[in-house]
Amino acid sequence: MLPDPYFIDLYEQLTIDDVLEAMRAKGLQYRGKWILSGDMLELEIYPINPVWKTMEGEKRAKAAYPTRQEQKNLNHTNTRKRVSRLIHCNFTRKDIWLTFTYEEKHMPEDIAKATANLKNYIKRLRRHIKKHSLPELKYIYITERVENESTGKVHTHHHMVMNFRDRDTAESMWKFGRTQARRLQPDVDGSLEGLARYIAKPETKDGNRKGAKTYAYSKNLSTPEIKPADGRLPKTHYRLSRKRVMEMATDEGMASEVFETLYSDFKLVGLPVVRFSDYTAGAFIYARMMRKPNAKQRR
Repeated sequence: MLPDPYFIDLYEQLTIDDVLEAMRAKGLQYRGKWILSGDMLELEIYPINPVWKTMEGEKRAKAAYPTRQEQKNLNHTNTRKRVSRLIHCNFTRKDIWLTFTYEEKHMPEDIAKATANLKNYIKRLRRHIKKHSLPELKYIYITERVENESTGKVHTHHHMVMNFRDRDTAESMWKFGRTQARRLQPDVDGSLEGLARYIAKPETKDGNRKGAKTYAYSKNLSTPEIKPADGRLPKTHYRLSRKRVMEMATDEGMASEVFETLYSDFKLVGLPVVRFSDYTAGAFIYARMMRKPNAKQRR
């Protein structure tokens, strides 16, 4: 079963016996939703009234609060998820992504100054766009600052994805060091997930090295469609029975067949991912699909 960043780290796989016992809990009902980001479709099935697990003779299990590290992991998961969806909604292989670095003499003293440098770069680019009557600028950027606590040496750089396609001009407008511009190159499955994971990788914490990151995007970006799946799924699937979910959660082949049958214009990326909680009964099923090359885009 493939790991996936879209699931909260607190959900862990249990034994099959634990899973079946939990999923037989009375009162459990399931629903689904879909998230459409350009050519990427995400599908989720989840319990709408999860039942708290209890031990014999004990009161209802208390909600578990995440540790500081678990919360950081969750924050990173959410950031990577938002970045991935925005990239798929707004950019294609015709657009570019850039990495901006600094010469030592121009190294900003903090991440706020680094962000200000990039905002000034965007202003210069917009002036160029306006002068030449080019399409309105769309972008997502991430600023990363890594500091070696022993030596005090700092490395700061930016990643930016944007729809401005003149790589030479884009590189020439950066005044503080080297710039590298590249065309967006989809992964083998046709998605831009690899790029999203790369530029939104976790903050650094490695021995004497510590890091900080921030990200932002232009206000004119299209956003994903996120809605209950009743508009695309048969009613029998929208209100899934415990038995049906149990079969899908314990049979990857069946889950794959269900999703690919219901969404014939899309192809699964890997296998559906199943997670179970130590604290509530029920299964959480997630699948990611990409639109087939010859399928028409329907909103």
